Amino acid sequence: MADTAMSGAGTTGGDDPLQRAIWRLRSRGCWTDAAALLTPHIGKAGGAGAAVQRTALLVERCLFTGQGWAEAEDALRVAEAVSQDDDDRGAAACERGQLAYAATVLGVRDRADEARSALGRAAALLSPDSRTRPLLDFRRGLVAEHLADAPQSARPAYHRAHAGAEAHGDTLLQSFTLRHLAALALRDGEVAEARKGFAESLRIREDLGFLIGTAPALAALAEAEPEPEASRLRAEARRLFHLLGGIPTWLADQLHPTTSPAA
Repeated sequence: MADTAMSGAGTTGGDDPLQRAIWRLRSRGCWTDAAALLTPHIGKAGGAGAAVQRTALLVERCLFTGQGWAEAEDALRVAEAVSQDDDDRGAAACERGQLAYAATVLGVRDRADEARSALGRAAALLSPDSRTRPLLDFRRGLVAEHLADAPQSARPAYHRAHAGAEAHGDTLLQSFTLRHLAALALRDGEVAEARKGFAESLRIREDLGFLIGTAPALAALAEAEPEPEASRLRAEARRLFHLLGGIPTWLADQLHPTTSPAA
């Protein structure tokens, strides 16, 4: 199972001390602490954006740990309640779709129809130039590939997401789109293309310090490398996986003989 992106907000923080603090926590898997930093801002001006970002952090926690579903649902309801305009409502719908997708792909509960419906609603609400649109395109690609088993539909969605991420300067999302496009290339037997995409995705994550996403990127690159490099990459992925307390939980199978479903 592969990781999946959340909003680009808080990815490195830039000059914003709050966003820098959120990024430091998120990048190390401290989603609950990162979300807590946003709670005081939800009732203030711009609170809808803070509510969506808080939800995104808790949804990402669900995907990486398989825990915290109730907290994510509660945060999502708050985000939906405080939405002020179509962009806010579209961003919240995008997170609802992601939460339903995560529950489905992790086998918690089949919420595939809810995922499709919520992402479709987000598509109707978000303007073409919304900063959330590339993330939405990426997540619709995930649903197409892993819930509908339609990689031919996922590929153009990933390409749209990648172009949008470049346009908005969302480097972390680019690492996700590169990784998933590389996985499709590998599936089609295009090993050199896959290796290039996986390597670039890993480079971005290491440059950004996205620690919780580095082990999955190492494991993915190992799938496209010959021995002994593949074993070296898997060993490094296992080291990071254990260092972070066994997250993402779904990576355990990928680092051993049995491979879990992709996401």
